[in-house]
Amino acid sequence: MRQQEGSQQRQLGERRTTLATIAAEAGVSLPTVSKVVNGRPDVAPSTRARVERLLDEHKYSRGGLRRRRRSGLVDLVFNGLDSPWAVEILRGVEEWGTSHETGVAVSAVRHGNARPASWTSALASHDTDGVILVTSELTGVQLGQLRSAGIPLVVVDPVNPPPPDLPSVGATNWAGGLAATEHLLALGHRRIAAIAGPGDYLCSRARIDGYRSALERASLRFDPVLVRHGDFQHEGGFMRGGELLDLDDRPTAIFAGSDQQAFGVYEAARQRGLRVPQDLSVVGFDDLPVARWVSPPLTTVRQPLTEMGRAAAQMLGELVEGLPLRSGRVELSTELIVRESTAPPPVWPAGETGMAGETPAAGGTAAAAGAGPAR
Repeated sequence: MRQQEGSQQRQLGERRTTLATIAAEAGVSLPTVSKVVNGRPDVAPSTRARVERLLDEHKYSRGGLRRRRRSGLVDLVFNGLDSPWAVEILRGVEEWGTSHETGVAVSAVRHGNARPASWTSALASHDTDGVILVTSELTGVQLGQLRSAGIPLVVVDPVNPPPPDLPSVGATNWAGGLAATEHLLALGHRRIAAIAGPGDYLCSRARIDGYRSALERASLRFDPVLVRHGDFQHEGGFMRGGELLDLDDRPTAIFAGSDQQAFGVYEAARQRGLRVPQDLSVVGFDDLPVARWVSPPLTTVRQPLTEMGRAAAQMLGELVEGLPLRSGRVELSTELIVRESTAPPPVWPAGETGMAGETPAAGGTAAAAGAGPAR
């Protein structure tokens, strides 16, 4: 009986020894300990030796960690699966997976429940070589759970600032917002509105910062009344676009912050009898495949979504193989794609609002009279 009790106590002591305990005693971070346990090469030799000694002293059972045997499967986790944006990211990850004989399991984070780490628990419970997390907030608890399970992680377009040692892929959102607004300024617009995504998203703030910088460079005052926050979806563009178009002094152009929101602005303008681009210029962001087929074809900032997915998968593959990353933060370039939804602003008679069927005053632009936009 005493031998059995002693065995149980020793087992209990082993269970109480966690990677966090090892990290505290070694004076290093939990991710560093996880790297040592998983045989990652990017750890200083002296640090590795110190951590290895403590693991041995505590008789830490590495069998509790994930096996490093490859499963041939990676998880791609989205904030939501109801957007063409997600499909383009998936396309890039799938392309990489096909060329590396790796399957891709797709899922969505469920927000609003009482278990913020529930989706990470699910990932830790099945064989996956690694995780790509797309446009989702990652808490410290969730990150710690994945790392303690030895699961490599790469984030795409992170909502909140990622830790410096967490690999991430994004796009030049600030430059995109700047380019979109400078394009409208070059056409002659001076009352330019913007519809961002959620206010707490890094990409939303960066795009609006670019918009604001373009206005300041043109010596124009930033007007908070002309900036609204949507949800990056059609509904957000429709609602916020309607609010802007109902202003007494409505904007002549709207930078919609996403293609989906731009399509919502199209509908809001149509319901008010306004024509794009004769009465209202619209610029999107993303360059989804459908952007060239809507009427009129959408001027937008191309975000290399497929390339972002492929880059994230490549980074994850290197982590899984234990290879050092060339860079922990990758930002791919955006590009302004000019189509037919933007034109110089019309010049309307005093008191007129530019409703469909009205004629521009003398001196109105050719584009306002129905010609295509200036290129």
